[in-house]
Amino acid sequence: RGAHIEIRGEILKVRTHSAEEQSSIVILDFRFVNPADYPFVVRKVDVILVGKDGKTTSGAVIADSDAARYLTYYPVLGQKYNDSLVIRKKVLPKQSLDQMVMARFEAPESTLKARDRFRIRVEEVDGAVSELEEKLVP
Repeated sequence: RGAHIEIRGEILKVRTHSAEEQSSIVILDFRFVNPADYPFVVRKVDVILVGKDGKTTSGAVIADSDAARYLTYYPVLGQKYNDSLVIRKKVLPKQSLDQMVMARFEAPESTLKARDRFRIRVEEVDGAVSELEEKLVP
C-alpha cells in the first residue's frame, strides 16, 4: 500500500498579475502530502493553464531566487507565504507540506482569469507523475 510513489493535495490560493501587456504571472499556493512509505524527490514541476475550451498552455516556472524579486517588484502580488517547490526537494514519507510555485504565461491576465483551472504537474526522479488541480467554485 505504501509503495505507490505519488503526492496528493490541493491548490489553496491563486494570485495573478499582468507583468506586461501580453504576459502574466501566477502564484499558486498549495498543500500536499506524500502518502507513501518512501521519499518523493522532485525532478520537475510544471504549471499548466486549462482554458474553458479545454486547451492547455504551459507556463515558464520561475526559480525561487527570482520569485523574491518578482514579489518585490510587484507588491500587489502580496507576500511569499510558502517556500517554492523546487527540483531535488525531498518530501519524506507521510510528510505534509505547504508550498508555492510561480510561473509566467505569455498571455494577458484576462486569459488567466477566464480559465477553467490551473494544474500543477510534479514529476518524481524515478518517473512517477502527480497532478494537483485547482477546484473552482462556480
